[in-house]
Amino acid sequence: MDVQKKYNLTDEDVDRIIGMAWEDRTTFDAIEAQFGVPEKDVIELMRREMKPSSWRMWRARVQGRATKHLAKRSFSEGRHKCSRQRAISSNKISKR
Repeated sequence: MDVQKKYNLTDEDVDRIIGMAWEDRTTFDAIEAQFGVPEKDVIELMRREMKPSSWRMWRARVQGRATKHLAKRSFSEGRHKCSRQRAISSNKISKR
């Protein structure tokens, strides 16, 4: 069965899931908590929605990545913030 129909996802939901799956630090657990779609079905959705070359690149990058799996993370919360990044309100790299 089609993942989109199985979980009653809108096109906007599918776009958001794809965006979250591309982000290195967004876990599959977070996607499942927000949309109810488990990792296996996120992978199936990505395979269906992406070009073959993009799919292979994403899959190679995600496979075994600790940050995509909550249980494998070395940190409990938060995200990396570059030392050169300004406050969130500006969100620009400062000039040197």
